[in-house]
Amino acid sequence: MNTYTTTIRLPGPMAEALEVVSKADNRSISESVRQAIVEHIEARRKDPEFQERLKELFSSEREIFERLAQL
Repeated sequence: MNTYTTTIRLPGPMAEALEVVSKADNRSISESVRQAIVEHIEARRKDPEFQERLKELFSSEREIFERLAQL
């Protein structure tokens, strides 16, 4: 599995809260953020409106790729 490094900027109080929550859960901040992202993605997958927007995006992107392939 490939891993990527990213940087996020958090307001001070949010960063402090994340640190406390992570410590209380006996997790690293990175693990807490990864878990939150997993939960966010799962929630989006279950959202019918999001799924429709995703299909529309895929369709429009596919059209662009097909045009590029013809160049």
